[in-house]
Amino acid sequence: MEGMRKLVRLSLAIGGFLIITSLILTGTIFLILMNMIDVEVFSDPVSTSVLTMIFLSIGILDLIAGIILLMKK
Repeated sequence: MEGMRKLVRLSLAIGGFLIITSLILTGTIFLILMNMIDVEVFSDPVSTSVLTMIFLSIGILDLIAGIILLMKK
């Protein structure tokens, strides 16, 4: 039972991280749409690779949190 409690805490921590990350990404996209940030900043290959890895990491964390919550039932 204690192990399940740790999994629930872990999934809540991952969920909180994903919420904060999505708020930051939404804010960034909003600033780009309002022309407050130049899109050219993100167009070089290094930035594109870093952003791809960030989105991949967020997706993997989201999948892990979903699996943990699915196992909870």
